[in-house]
Amino acid sequence: MFKRVFHLFNRTQKDLSRKVKEDLGILVFENTSEVIQAENFLKSRGWEIKVMGPPPGIQSGCDLVIQFPLIEKLMLTRQLEEAGLPPLEVVPVTHPLLNPVDLFHTKDFGDYLMVRAANMKITIEKKTKCIVNISGGGCPDVPYLACEMVGRHLNEAPRPGKIGHTLCGYALELAHQEMIRQCS
Repeated sequence: MFKRVFHLFNRTQKDLSRKVKEDLGILVFENTSEVIQAENFLKSRGWEIKVMGPPPGIQSGCDLVIQFPLIEKLMLTRQLEEAGLPPLEVVPVTHPLLNPVDLFHTKDFGDYLMVRAANMKITIEKKTKCIVNISGGGCPDVPYLACEMVGRHLNEAPRPGKIGHTLCGYALELAHQEMIRQCS
């Protein structure tokens, strides 16, 4: 009897701790520039965050949100406000329609691998890890980014976040980082 009660209590504790670990929130900002600033600020302070696409249920803000552990809401938002980067909204993810959308989509073309982040795509030849194509966007720096990166090894190409100056450059930086992660 004691073992069954203990097992039931222990299982409940595990379920509770698993639930706490999975409780997430999203930060909604006015524009992409604020998301990028908040992401850099939070990551520089060691926060475990992830930039994602907004869920269908969020109708305000821009095309990006920051996902974070909900248990950290008070401290995280306090630091953002002190840095002059307050979010428009802080939304707990309590319903499937409030789940943020993953920014990354990967397509395997056999000899080639493509990663898309938001509206930007990077494609490499898998055998050589050479960048064969950069596409998407519509921002004025996309041709420049493509010119600087295509034909170079994935690890030797310049970082799009360093040489780009638009949302497209930022999205390509995310795709580039994801491609490096997938290829390592």
